[in-house]
Amino acid sequence: MGIVIKNLNKKFGDFVAVDNVSFEIKEGELVALLGPSGSGKSTILRIIAGLEKPDSGLIYLTGDNVTHVSTQKRKIGFVFQHYALFKHMTVEKNIAFGLEIQHRKRREIRERVQELIHLVKLNGFEQHYPSQLSGGQRQRVALARTLATEPRILLLDEPFGALDAKVRGNLAKWLKDLHKKLNITSIFVTHDQNEAIEISDKIVVINRGRVEQVGSAQEVYEFPKSRFVASFIGNVNIINAIIRQNNLFIKGTDYGLSASGEVTLNDGDTVLLVRPEDVILLDQPGKGNAFPCTIKNIHFRGGFYEIYIDFEGVIIRAVENKGAFLRKQWQERQEAYIHFKEYKVFEASEGHDVLREKLTQLGYIE
Repeated sequence: MGIVIKNLNKKFGDFVAVDNVSFEIKEGELVALLGPSGSGKSTILRIIAGLEKPDSGLIYLTGDNVTHVSTQKRKIGFVFQHYALFKHMTVEKNIAFGLEIQHRKRREIRERVQELIHLVKLNGFEQHYPSQLSGGQRQRVALARTLATEPRILLLDEPFGALDAKVRGNLAKWLKDLHKKLNITSIFVTHDQNEAIEISDKIVVINRGRVEQVGSAQEVYEFPKSRFVASFIGNVNIINAIIRQNNLFIKGTDYGLSASGEVTLNDGDTVLLVRPEDVILLDQPGKGNAFPCTIKNIHFRGGFYEIYIDFEGVIIRAVENKGAFLRKQWQERQEAYIHFKEYKVFEASEGHDVLREKLTQLGYIE
């Protein structure tokens, strides 16, 4: 086993930053700690690194209990968001720094540095200073410097957070490819769900210091275990509904739907969480839950069309690929029918207004 975290807790004064967190990471996995800002992701990472001490709990790295072991003895590589490169040192010198501190032989240092420069694709930049590099290049130097001492665990705290979207995407793909070559057990912290889905083997979803769900990208996307996970991972439509006498209805209407067999139907408020790709537009009622609606806005997004639908005063977002859209020739203000292919049902025991206010405050809906 690469990393085992058991019942980790950490407070800063009265603020609970980490609340009874437990998860396991297999050797060689690349795992994302995913959650909104302030959810406790970076604190968990710093505790694993030994940069923060937990109030309670256990940390095992490759089978060793390191809970009370110093950072230096944990053999961990840590990559920060803002590079932390030595400005007065060249690329070559930055990468060699950790090896020189360990008093490695000059020839060994030279060979290791050249190996890493080739690995992170910075050939020809050996004598450049950080100020002469792009943001993506600086982050690759930071990663090479971290890998130089051959850590057994690699930790990355928002490693692409300071980069623009295109560079960030390219570097994320590069990191995934690099990880396949190195097969080093790695954790990276991110609040970017697309980044986590694209490059991780497994996602640990964190919210308010707690683990909401652990699973593959497909598992947390397709089978969320809580309202938070369903609304945070991917885009989602949140639709008020109500359960009456064991039947599920769209709030304020007589439009009924069938609920998943796993749901226990208790009378009262509930919400439907529907992915845009699971919203189907039809020109005829068809079978099942197809309800009348009006197409409000249509936006071309390159590889797909984004369609906003007015359904009983609620604006619902749908997406269609170009082929399907061009076949149907949808127009704004056109009358149509809406069908929910898949949806999740969650109780809203505190009421719809309270739930929506919470989701708005947390930034999951506008």
